[in-house]
Amino acid sequence: MSSLHKSRIADFQDVLREPLIALEKLRELSFSGIPCEGGLRCLCWKILLNYLPSERASWTTVLAKQREVYAQFLREMIIQPGIAKANMGASREDVTFEDHPLNPNPDSRWNTYFKDNEVLLQIDKDVRRLCPDISFFQRATEYPCLLILDPQNEFETLRKRVEQTTLKSQTVARNRSGVTNMSSPHKNAALPALNKYEVLPNGCEAHWEVVERILFIYAKLNPGIAYVQGMNEIVGPLYYTFATDPNSEWKEHAEADTFFCFTNLMAEIRDNFIKSLDDSQCGITYKMEKVYSTLKEKDVELYLKLQEQNIKPQFFAFRWLTLLLSQEFLLPDVIRIWDSLFADDSRFDFLLLVCCAMLVLIREQLLEGDFTVNMRLLQDYPITDVCQILQKAKELQDSK
Repeated sequence: MSSLHKSRIADFQDVLREPLIALEKLRELSFSGIPCEGGLRCLCWKILLNYLPSERASWTTVLAKQREVYAQFLREMIIQPGIAKANMGASREDVTFEDHPLNPNPDSRWNTYFKDNEVLLQIDKDVRRLCPDISFFQRATEYPCLLILDPQNEFETLRKRVEQTTLKSQTVARNRSGVTNMSSPHKNAALPALNKYEVLPNGCEAHWEVVERILFIYAKLNPGIAYVQGMNEIVGPLYYTFATDPNSEWKEHAEADTFFCFTNLMAEIRDNFIKSLDDSQCGITYKMEKVYSTLKEKDVELYLKLQEQNIKPQFFAFRWLTLLLSQEFLLPDVIRIWDSLFADDSRFDFLLLVCCAMLVLIREQLLEGDFTVNMRLLQDYPITDVCQILQKAKELQDSK
């Protein structure tokens, strides 16, 4: 470990041990990358995503309260419905003439159950193929959810719901508008093999099952947006970061902490997933056009070349912006980019500059290429050095 890296770690530790965290100083340090040693990144993300307050003394109380709230969500949205479903065959007390499987009433409990199943099946399909370039999400978690896996509990878990349903997940796909494939081609190469993965034995659960539970709870609590394909790519890096925290006490609660950080993050970017807002000033169309208007300001020659070839930002920037670049780079690089995104005051204005920087850094190839070559470059981005991209984005920001 270099002396410079040790000095950076010490700088973070100095800021984080203060009774009142100096947020501006923390943002300034985090923007250049957060060390992973000592769980620094996990802690900084929780602060930057407004999960932990700046008052250090309140952290223990806040965490205990939020983790209990999440446990209650599990009881209300997975365990209790699972118990009711498991008891249907033995006890008919809660099945009335008005509430039975064939009742078309949209307020019927069965109708809600079947709609939840549709959402669950799409989540299940997506989380099984999360980050195919690494095996982490297929491995068993050290801290399975005891509320769910307690052998004394006889109820229908999410795993059982998926196994027992006869619906085909292909019929319930809920994609965003105009995009048939939100995954990067080079990341998709490993997908066919993922179909062979089986769930782990009873008493164990894989990390992807934890992510599935987080997304299902989020969908239940946010029926206006529910689950849209791509949310799995947002929650994945958050969960990975928290579930690999060297602090075992915090790692044990990675599921609950991820849920609340994901919820806070989605509060800032959820408009990207809502089709009806696409053309509003907070919608994804406006943000894609902003990438091009920024490019026009910084590199008019490249902008005119893309315009001449009729390469619209929808062809590539939709995925870049909606998924926070999580499909363009390998997971460690995504996490490094997110350090800067979470630390930046204007947050996702900086993301627009990162996207612009990605275009500028391959300008020579784009200026020489035809439509087909350039589309391939933009949909399977060739530069892997994210520090170079972030440095260029910072230069663009400073040149305003």
